[in-house]
Amino acid sequence: MSTIEERLREDLKNAMRSGDKVRRSVVRLILAALHNEQISRQKELDDQGATEVLARMARQYRESIEQFQGANRPEMLAKEEAEMAALMDYLPQQLSRDEVLALAQETVRETGASGPAEKGKVMGRLMPQLRGKADGALVNTVVTELLESTTGG
Repeated sequence: MSTIEERLREDLKNAMRSGDKVRRSVVRLILAALHNEQISRQKELDDQGATEVLARMARQYRESIEQFQGANRPEMLAKEEAEMAALMDYLPQQLSRDEVLALAQETVRETGASGPAEKGKVMGRLMPQLRGKADGALVNTVVTELLESTTGG
């Protein structure tokens, strides 16, 4: 059992005692997702595996939030944002756009990438470093902009 999972189980008990319905609900969702991932992998998850599941859940929350904003559903938007805030407590500190940009620039220099056609080379080296620490869509956007600016296009 990972230390993230142990922390989740303890937080679930505390949320039940304190009556924090949002935290209780989110922790149960996370534990269920971790359990399902363990079943699909047919082995216990370590903290890295748990972080991957949490990052996937965070991406799903971001997508839901965008949809509720577009559909003008403030009550659902508030619920999703509260749940995502609780989920983010279990993920490593997320990197800012500037931090992602700095790492992307370094990776572009290391790989010698000179344009958008070499994006895969940069992403392949960069994503393992950023997994769970930055949203993949943000990394993709930053790398695309960076490579397009290197060709002047």
